[in-house]
Amino acid sequence: MPVIRTGRGLHALVFSASWLVLHGLASAQGQGSEAPLRPNVLIFVADDLGYGDIGAHGCKDILTPSIDSIAREGVRCTSGYVVAPRCAPSRCGLLTGRYPQRFGCELDAEKGLPPEETTLAQRLEPAGYATGLVGKWHLGKADEDHPNSRGFAEFFGFLGGLNPYLPRGTDELVPKILRNREPAQVKGYLTEALGREALAFVERHADEPFFLLLSFNAPHGPLEAPAELLARFAGIEEPTRQKYAAVVSAMDDAIGAVLAKLRALELDEKTLVFFLSDNGGPLTKRMWNGASNAPLDGQKGGLHEGGIRVPFLARWTGVLPAGRVYDQPVSALDIAPTVLALAGLAPEKETAFDGVDIFPHLAGRAGDAPHAALFWRFNLSAGPELQKWAIRQGDWKLVHSPERDETTGVPRGVDFTGLYDVAHDPGETTDLREARPEVVRLLEARWQEWNAGLPSSRSRPAPADGDAEPDDAPEDDAPEDG
Repeated sequence: MPVIRTGRGLHALVFSASWLVLHGLASAQGQGSEAPLRPNVLIFVADDLGYGDIGAHGCKDILTPSIDSIAREGVRCTSGYVVAPRCAPSRCGLLTGRYPQRFGCELDAEKGLPPEETTLAQRLEPAGYATGLVGKWHLGKADEDHPNSRGFAEFFGFLGGLNPYLPRGTDELVPKILRNREPAQVKGYLTEALGREALAFVERHADEPFFLLLSFNAPHGPLEAPAELLARFAGIEEPTRQKYAAVVSAMDDAIGAVLAKLRALELDEKTLVFFLSDNGGPLTKRMWNGASNAPLDGQKGGLHEGGIRVPFLARWTGVLPAGRVYDQPVSALDIAPTVLALAGLAPEKETAFDGVDIFPHLAGRAGDAPHAALFWRFNLSAGPELQKWAIRQGDWKLVHSPERDETTGVPRGVDFTGLYDVAHDPGETTDLREARPEVVRLLEARWQEWNAGLPSSRSRPAPADGDAEPDDAPEDDAPEDG
């Protein structure tokens, strides 16, 4: 019979098969009712990874066998979205299950999540989950915003939006790395160090439920890779793409090591695994990190598919079907409510998630679409001339974006609105607004209704010592391509 793990130990409780079926925990592959309750949760997050840069999406020049194994052994969501085309607000949506526009983190979540917002870690830790964050935070550097203050009992990584991969200075240490609130000495390649820390976390908490967020800075620029990694991709002649491939490959190695540790500790069937990127890859000449968002149009900073549709994979061995492809739109917003439902944790009554429990959809037991519509609103400045917005409803997507001078990137003051059937035209090659004006009117009215319920874009004051890193803004504010 299934085992439920509660508190800080193991307690065997007997449940009937009907209880498991009722709660959606029986295997979608007909393997009976032996699914564990309160699964471990492991979320891998890449940083600025291109949609087309994993083997499962057809990439040929970069090998990603570990990431591909999650797709092969689980569910690949071909219409997986994030809530923003920029690092920090995207992470807000992931951790809260709520649109960041609701609480002023549309642009500057790196200045900290509002205290009234509750992270997934803050919900799981009181319920007996060991909680850990390894890698990038980017949601505030003040003490009250620190990961240890937001539900992560263990933290190893850096607080800002980007970080060197290789050691610096006479001490030959990777800078800005913390263990909880104290400086940590890291020698060697940062991606490998993050992988080691994740392995150690899994080993420490193998006998209790855990939530681990392994948040890579790979492949965010500025890219760095040691010679032995670059040598793997000697056949790639373009130097930026070669370095990008090396950085992605190192991330895949780290993911593979963690997955191997789950197998070695017999935790595969007790662990729900997600993999996604925080947004699409940047493509402009000044910002390009080597990524490809093919076959999608657009990039980081924009609301065309290349900015917000990302690799989105889920695996729970023996519970979710292996090799399933799921085409309906899902969102990073859905991860928190899905995890809480599987953990048996009802959110507080005042919590209004924008995400939904997608487990029945991933398992193949729900035939309807998880969302009636998904919405985006994104400003690159306080000026309304730079406001971008989009809505996807069913197969249709409406995008509103200011046009920019192709050379300078300066807005030309001309609005662009395009209507696309992204289910059949993910590259957004054919604008159907003139052919289907009634759909344009319907979607615009639906978006305006959603937008009317939000506060206007606002910013939290920066900490007194200043929080912004000068090299964060240009990367994250990259204009969309075309």
